[in-house]
Amino acid sequence: MAGKIIADTLEHSTAGSIATNYVVNGVEKCWVNFNGTGTVAIRDSLSVSGLVDGGAGNYTVNYSSAAANTNYTARHGSNQYHSLVTNGSKATSSSAVYAANPSHTLVDTLEIDYGFLGDLA
Repeated sequence: MAGKIIADTLEHSTAGSIATNYVVNGVEKCWVNFNGTGTVAIRDSLSVSGLVDGGAGNYTVNYSSAAANTNYTARHGSNQYHSLVTNGSKATSSSAVYAANPSHTLVDTLEIDYGFLGDLA
């Protein structure tokens, strides 16, 4: 049986309360941790339908649930090098993620983390 809970506030017996809009708007809508070297592969993810290897240090993360617009906030990181998401690389159904070494040359990296916060379509 499917159901719906409608509430404006969540309250915990000892930790206080929070407005539900913070829960809905403040939660990552998708995230992924992937191997960016050799055969690029997703280690774990939420709401990610696939990953494309676009060459050295160039990856595209495809979403299984589209964003409402491209004004979402992306977070990203790498265990080896700098990672980057530019506004021009964000679409409602995917985002390009880049990894670069200290010389700003695109390079493959062992681990990339990516996610976004924003409204879903």
